[in-house]
Amino acid sequence: MTATQNGREMAQIAALAADSKSGEDLVALDVSEPLPLVDIFLLVTGRNERNVAAIADEIEEKLLEAGHKRLRREGRQESRWVLLDFGDLVVHVFHEEERMYYGLERLWKDCPVVPLELPSPAHAAD
Repeated sequence: MTATQNGREMAQIAALAADSKSGEDLVALDVSEPLPLVDIFLLVTGRNERNVAAIADEIEEKLLEAGHKRLRREGRQESRWVLLDFGDLVVHVFHEEERMYYGLERLWKDCPVVPLELPSPAHAAD
């Protein structure tokens, strides 16, 4: 089993929203094989609590605008690890330290990566 087209489209919307708020290290994992109720985990890193909250809020707003229903949200108050459950897509927005500590990429390393199309950086780093 592989991620549905709906899950892939949701991941793309969420990735663009995260990117627009300076989300870093975006990784989408196809978890449909081990988790039949979820297609994709999208992992995003924010630099600090404020950035994590802004990224999570933007992702939620863009997915709601696209007509997707949020089933659950956790962690928004602390903004160290915000989980947004949209059914086919579950988004994890981490503070840098939490992402390293919990290592979801290691836990789900056998799952295929879903390609994301993000805009090229406006300019290269000096």
